[in-house]
Amino acid sequence: MLAAQNGSLIGGETISILKPDERLKARLNALASHFRSRFQREPSFLVRVPGRVNLIGEHVDYCGYSVCPMAIEQDVLVAVCRSDDDDALRLTNVDSKYQDYLHNDLQEIREFRLDDHTLGPAWYKYFLCGVKGALEVIPEKRRPRGVLAAVCGNIPPNAGLSSSSALVSAALLATVHASQHEMSKEDMATVSASAERYIGTQGGGMDQAIAFLGKAGSAKLIEFNPLRGFDVTLPDDAVFVIAHSLADHNKAATNDFNTRVLECRLAAQVMARRRGLEWHSVQKLIDVQQLLGASLEEMAAIVSRELHEPPYEHKEICQILDTTPEELNRISKVPVDTTQKFKLRQRALHVFEEAARVLSFRSVCESKDLDAADRLRQLGNLMSSSHSSLQSLYECSHPRIDVLVEAANACGALGARLTGAGWGGCVVAMTTNDRVEDFVENLKKKFYHNDECAKGLDLMRYVFPTEPKNGASIHYFQ
Repeated sequence: MLAAQNGSLIGGETISILKPDERLKARLNALASHFRSRFQREPSFLVRVPGRVNLIGEHVDYCGYSVCPMAIEQDVLVAVCRSDDDDALRLTNVDSKYQDYLHNDLQEIREFRLDDHTLGPAWYKYFLCGVKGALEVIPEKRRPRGVLAAVCGNIPPNAGLSSSSALVSAALLATVHASQHEMSKEDMATVSASAERYIGTQGGGMDQAIAFLGKAGSAKLIEFNPLRGFDVTLPDDAVFVIAHSLADHNKAATNDFNTRVLECRLAAQVMARRRGLEWHSVQKLIDVQQLLGASLEEMAAIVSRELHEPPYEHKEICQILDTTPEELNRISKVPVDTTQKFKLRQRALHVFEEAARVLSFRSVCESKDLDAADRLRQLGNLMSSSHSSLQSLYECSHPRIDVLVEAANACGALGARLTGAGWGGCVVAMTTNDRVEDFVENLKKKFYHNDECAKGLDLMRYVFPTEPKNGASIHYFQ
């Protein structure tokens, strides 16, 4: 048995080693059986990393702003054993649609390219991201020679519930713990966020942060640079329901997500230039706000003054910044020969207003001056405003998402919004304890029962109430 880790790189809390409950024990035993059948060995330990639902604060983490997610019950499990017999990473998945994977040299993964894919990344590449990130921070003398790992998970894939980030984070945690290397939860989250970018998406770190910092009973306000998490106590009578639109979207398989990241970066740089600031070091919208010393409300007004509504062309951006296409590519990662147009005003306006909604959401949750009904009404309005902005300004919704939001509202939701990156995936809706069962059943009837896409599906997996759960943990086999 590996020794429990009690230390930390920066003094933060480390990952808990817990005794599994009965439900987890049943899944753990099934995973252990699969491990034994593939590798003819016993696993040493298991790691669990949950998915998440973001209550509010979409597409703002990579701009430097706070978000308000919570960890959910659905998770990724990895059974692990060090291998001193050879140098390989041997990886298997309980789900037979995911093929086993062999990498003959574990250490070589540090130099392995993971963003070379045309039809979307294979599942194992997310695991390799986590291994790669771990190998970059684990001292050489502690690194395992080889690793055997078996994976199972029940987070719906491509649903905006962080199944990919959970797999990356689980791979990193498994490799770190197999190496008996000490890292805090904050360090784990930071390294996992950087590691996932190897797949090609330029995410901001929310998914990995809540995966490690999640706490049962409360959502989290996550701040970045430095990474910090603060408990947000949700109203006792509020229940959040997750509903899948049945439109899948893998953000690593298209340029949609990275284009929004780029548009926000360019908006920040153009605004900086317009306000007489040195733009070359500006990478995020929060950089401009901090340089100007303005509030979020003031920044929204500055957007309206400094950025025009028609899309910007590449040539125009170069002219405003007084730069060459080559320099813009080097600083901002804009292709030199692009004919793409960029909606800077719309993207920046969403970010500043959404960042303000996150702070308002937390304030409403914490206010002692509101009665229960008014608190829920205000939270619901913030969620609905968030969706309207994602739909019209950020343009990351999907027709099925919009219909699902409308259906949720028609069924009595106090607020409903797209959650996750968008272009498909899930909706999160807020209702109350006394109405949640009726709400879920009515939503099933209104959106799913006459939908061809839903035929034959177990709807309990696609529309369900949720509550805040704990973040990542380590478990030993008895």
